[in-house]
Amino acid sequence: MLSRGLRPQTRRLHATLVRGHLIGPSDPVSNLRPVIYDDAVPELRTDVTHPYSLREFAGDTQEYQWKMQRQQLDAYNHLFWTDSNLRFAAAKRAFLDSLPESYAAEDREFALSGFYRRWAEQETVRQSAYSAEWRRRNWASVLLGARLAYERVMARVEHPFGSGKPDREE
Repeated sequence: MLSRGLRPQTRRLHATLVRGHLIGPSDPVSNLRPVIYDDAVPELRTDVTHPYSLREFAGDTQEYQWKMQRQQLDAYNHLFWTDSNLRFAAAKRAFLDSLPESYAAEDREFALSGFYRRWAEQETVRQSAYSAEWRRRNWASVLLGARLAYERVMARVEHPFGSGKPDREE
């Protein structure tokens, strides 16, 4: 079942409803709840980079670029956690299989705590690299989204009754 990110409400200056993104159920492997964007770039394959530079197109492509960045960041996050969780589950299964059957439950728990500690230490570099890259991509997307929002506000201030250049679809 999907839940709404925003409740529909009437806008102050428009008769249309506010759209909202949908949140899907948790992925069984990555444990992330996917965002289903109501304004997503149609048929964007997020596992590859875009084949064209947005500079090749006429007009304002910043909104398209922002939507692509948002989806690519979600795909990057999902891919990292899927890989990490699969590797963790396989390592834990192999570790538990290596323990003798004669181990008591308390001994198994003690051995598992050592496994968890070693796993966390082993993954520190990989996790740090992921976190740095995720923050870099996230800030780039936040800044581009803020720039777009600022431009929308300025366009409405300059043309409060819709005259002038056409409003972008929100």
